[in-house]
This record gives sequence, structure tokens and C-alpha cells, in this order.
Amino acid sequence: MVQKYQSPVRIYKFPFELVMAAYQKRFPTCKMIPVFLGSDMLSEYHSEDGALEVIERRCRLAIDAPYLLKKIIGVDHVNFVQKNDLDRRSRTLDIDAYNESFSSRVQIKEHCSYRVHPENPNWTCFEQQASLDIKSFFGFESTVEKIAMKQYSHNIKKGKEVIEYYINELISEGVDYIRPWSLDGCEIKSPDMFLKTDDMNKSIEKDSACELELGATASSIDAEKSETMNLDTEYIERFLGKLTPVQESNLVRLRKWLQETHKGKIPRDTHILRFLKARDFNVEKAREMLCHSLAWRKLHSIDRLLDTYKPMQVLEDYYAGGWHYYDKDDRPLYILRLGQMDVKGLIKAVGEEGILKHVLFINEEGIRRAEKATRIRGHAVSACTCIVDLEGLSMRHLWRPGIKALLRIIETVEANYPETMGRLLIVRAPRVFPVLWTLISPFIDENTRKKFMIYGGNDYQGQGGLADYINPEFIPDFLGGDCYCDVPEGGLVPKCLYMFDDDNLDQSPNEPPLFADSIYHTAHVVKDFPHEILISVPERGCVITWDFDILKGDVTFTLLRCRKPIISEPHQHHVHGASGGIGSTQYVDKHMVVGIDLSIVQPPHVCRDGDSVQGSHVTSQSGHYILQWKYFNSARASQSFDFSLSSHKSKVMYYTEVLSSEDFRGSMTSLQSCQSSFSSLSIGTSPNINYSSR
Repeated sequence: MVQKYQSPVRIYKFPFELVMAAYQKRFPTCKMIPVFLGSDMLSEYHSEDGALEVIERRCRLAIDAPYLLKKIIGVDHVNFVQKNDLDRRSRTLDIDAYNESFSSRVQIKEHCSYRVHPENPNWTCFEQQASLDIKSFFGFESTVEKIAMKQYSHNIKKGKEVIEYYINELISEGVDYIRPWSLDGCEIKSPDMFLKTDDMNKSIEKDSACELELGATASSIDAEKSETMNLDTEYIERFLGKLTPVQESNLVRLRKWLQETHKGKIPRDTHILRFLKARDFNVEKAREMLCHSLAWRKLHSIDRLLDTYKPMQVLEDYYAGGWHYYDKDDRPLYILRLGQMDVKGLIKAVGEEGILKHVLFINEEGIRRAEKATRIRGHAVSACTCIVDLEGLSMRHLWRPGIKALLRIIETVEANYPETMGRLLIVRAPRVFPVLWTLISPFIDENTRKKFMIYGGNDYQGQGGLADYINPEFIPDFLGGDCYCDVPEGGLVPKCLYMFDDDNLDQSPNEPPLFADSIYHTAHVVKDFPHEILISVPERGCVITWDFDILKGDVTFTLLRCRKPIISEPHQHHVHGASGGIGSTQYVDKHMVVGIDLSIVQPPHVCRDGDSVQGSHVTSQSGHYILQWKYFNSARASQSFDFSLSSHKSKVMYYTEVLSSEDFRGSMTSLQSCQSSFSSLSIGTSPNINYSSR
């Protein structure tokens, strides 16, 4: 398996020419990198005007490996070939490197680039990509892979220190500015000419002002960084927290994949990072989990929840939970007095669906509060802390529909809000609690269970109790603190407020909608049986818009125009074992001929598992159009973990709308002119996807 690394952007707040001078000081040896034993020049080219410089070196690196492995392979160092392509005119340096030693067994490729910062010409950006492919290595493949990744991670961290060390060395020698290359007529101004004037001081003052301005901008937009921008290391540390180089790489890779496949808005970086953490930074597993969650959010309009949801009065009065200051790590603190809550009464008053929607609203509010804390506190806050007070918990809380609702809540939150809980403090746990814990703990992720702290009796008041995690002035009064807490006390819900009885509480459809008015539909696409939607366009100039997600498998998407009226009934194909969606509906039969009965308006486009696609077509003629999703056979489709879908089946969630020309605003990816939902977790949009009419 090929191991890949993609770095975030590293920013040096120095001009490109000064960074290049520091970079050159690394050769032929570098005292800052002990494993770098030296280098020999293989070839060298300089253009006549001094703008271009191409140098190829052979570099020797010591092997940081166990003694036994060194004896087996018979060498103490390995050779790498490095080619540097410096363009002083465009102020860029591209570095390509590959290994000479053991190249038939191990292939290591690396590409690095230095560029001028797009927003500040006096700063320099650095990016790095690498791949490691171990074909065979004397039976030590796994060991070599671990050694290589460990060494590479160390060198990445060391690389920035080296450049900054030599920059400081140059400055201490009196070299704090190097004139950029320029050509005036026939006169060549050497890049090695140093400038010591008042202009330099003005430039430094300008850079400082720019830095303050950019810092203020970063503080205002925080995690709402446009997905068209690359992540940089300072941004990651400030708004996402400290990550290892490999973790940074996996974040950059997953984010880049989302940019390429989700043509609408992609989630904020904090949201992507949560899913990576939940899957131990395994990119493929995190991608699959995140794509399912994004489709779930879209299907149930979760992104509108904070703006549209208003709790029923019975929840305001009897749901014993609320927000209460922060913990010692600046995480938002939520108090839940579960023992005082009439779970049975609440479910009979608002239903399981109402309780679930209320909990999701609380989770959405928690994410918003964590982002606000990140902006205010000056460091990354990505999770919340919860105190669950169980005083009053009894067997009446172990009511069957209540346990069923709790398990559904746990399942939904685990799948869609991973790593949003920093700590869960359960206090005043009674004797009946072990029974409840036995029922629910198998459904809680192992990493989440590790965040649980359980206190029986008054243990929460002593050493190692709440005061270890919450400042004493914020401990609620009902838990022995001095802080007034206005969380509702709960109590019995009056029976006059009941809307459900015991019979309809047991009715549980396969996929109960969180919002009854969801505009999205799901369909299964089977081999040889496409799913098609017939669209009626009243006049030319109307715009057909579509928004769909590939939930499972791969498909091709095609837009067709009917040259002749559709007179036959569509073919309905039932999909065996399908749940939560319909089978395929087919209008195009085998007797129809392209060019006679149909015109291809939008050619077939392959859409992969997890893709989110938005697009539009401005019609040149009125009449009927067909949106067609057809099963696409690929090796990836068989890797789906959804066992309800066998091979030769895919699943699509879609929404389409026809807009009059005056209603279409020209921005399909933002879909401002229709109802389709996109994640409010992101601020930016990708370039438009507007297909011209044919």
C-alpha cells in the first residue's frame, strides 16, 4: 500500500529571496540535521539573465534503523537525488526528490514548493507532498514503513526550524533584505544585492501592519476559512489545535477530497477534524462516516435547525437541561438533571421524534458555542462538557419506550456529532444506575466511554470531583456550589399535555423523518434498471437544477431531452431488500433511439460513492427532459459496507427543481434560487457548475 503525505501550508513571514538564501545555507551539509551527511553536485544550469537556476544533487542520509536491519542490508546511509528548479522571475522554487538506494524495493518520491504568499508579497509559503511505496524489503516491510514515516515526520518538523535558524543567522550578519531579481534593459540586478535604506524600514512597517490586519481577519472568520484556500500551520494550531504532521496531512487530504467531490459547500475544518479523530485519523473511514453524515444533514434539513427550531412550551418547562458557563478548559458546559426529568411524560407529550429533534438542537448549539469560545479564548475549543445529575433516577426511568428513544438518540449523535463531547460527568448515581448503564453502554463508542466520569453519592464534592474540571464559582448551587443555575427543575408533565398514547409510541418506521417536509428523495439504482425523473419545462429559458448525493456505489448521471412525447407509463422496478427509499423508475425504453426520440443534453458523467453534485441547465426548448442515474460498474462499488445493498446496486438521494429564467440567480452551487440545503458548517462555495444548453 502506498503511504501518502500532504502538508498544510507553512508560512515564513520573510521575503522569498531571504528564505532562498537561508535554504542555500543547508548545503553541502547541515549541522541542524545530523542525518544529512552531505551532498554532491550532479549538474548545474544558470540562465544568461540569472533568472533561472536548475541544480541536481545527490544527497546522503544516515539510516536511523535498528542495528540488525543495518547489518542485513549492509549499508549505513542511503542516497537521494534532488532536483531544484529556482525561478527568480516568478519567485518560485520547486524541489523534486527520489531515492536511488533500494529503488527496486522501495520508492520514495517527494515534491516541495516555495511560493510568494498570495496576500502578502513579503511572505513565503511552503508546501510538501510525498509518497512511500514499499514493494519488498527482506521481510522487514512493516518495520521499514514505520521507520520511514517516523523519520519523515521528524524531518518535517525540523525543516521549519532549519530555515528559521538560517534566516536568523543571516539577519545577525546584517542581511535582512535581498533585492528581488529584475531586468532593466540589459542591466542585470543581481539577487544578491543587499538593500539597507529607509525604504526597507518602510517595507518592514508595512509588513507588520499587514500581519496585524491578516491576524484580525483570521480572528473574525476563524474556522470559516473558505474551502478554496489552503490550510496553513498557524491557522491549524490556532483554530484546530496541535496536530502531528501525519494528522495534519490526513486533514489536508480529506479536505482536498471534499473540495473535488462536493461541489457545493464543504464542512468547516473543525467539523472535518472531528470525524478524523473519531476514526483515529484513518482518511477512508473518516470520509465514509462524514459523507453519510453530510447526506443525513441534508435529508433532514439539520442545517436550518438553529434558525427554524423553537422548542415546544412543554420542553421549555419540563426538559431539565440547559447551558451553564464553561469548564476549566473553556469548553461550554451543559447541565442535564436527568433524575428530575419525567421521561415518560415528555415522550407522551412530544413523541420520540420531538425529543430527538430537541437533543439535535442542543448539539448544534454546542458546536456554535464551541466556535465562539475558540474566537474569544484564543485557542481551539472543539467540544463541550456535560454534567448529568442522576438524583431521583428510579426504575420509572427504565420505561421501555424511554430506553428505545435514548438508544436512538445515542446512535444518531454518535454517527453525526463525533468528538463533540470533551467530558461527561455523571453525579449522584443511584443504585439503579448500573442497570441503565448495562443497557446503554454497548451502544456508546469506546473512545466516548473513556470520557465518562461517574460519581456515586457525594463523591463529586471531594478531591477528584467537579472542582477538578469546573471552577468552583461555576459549580451549580444544587450540587453544593455557590452559582445560581437556572436550568429547569423538571417534574411531572401534566397528563393534559399528552399527545401520544402507549399504542402509537411503539410505531417506528424504518427512517422516521426529523422534518416531515424534507424535499429530498432516495432511490436505488440497479444494474440494467436506471432511475429516471421526467421534468416538464413550460418555456425555453427555464433552468433545470439538480442536487444529489451518491450514498452508495457509483453511477453515471445524464440529462436527456425528449424529442417525442412520452405516452407509455414508466416502468417501476422493485429493489429486493431496499428500505428507506424507492426502487427505480424508468421512462426510456429499449425502443427509443438517441437522435430520433431523444437528445443527449448533458453527456454521462461518472459520480463516485460519496460525491455531492449540484448543477443546472438553461433550456433552449420547452418540452420534457429526463434526469437519469444509471448504475456504473467499478471495483469501488463492491467495497461498500452497506450490506443491504448487494453488488450491482447503488443508492442516490436527490432533489430537482425547474426555475423560470428570471428566478435563476446564476449561482447553482449556492442554490439561492431554490430550497435545497447545504451545510451551514461552511462559509465558502465552489465555482459554479452551469452547463450550457445544446
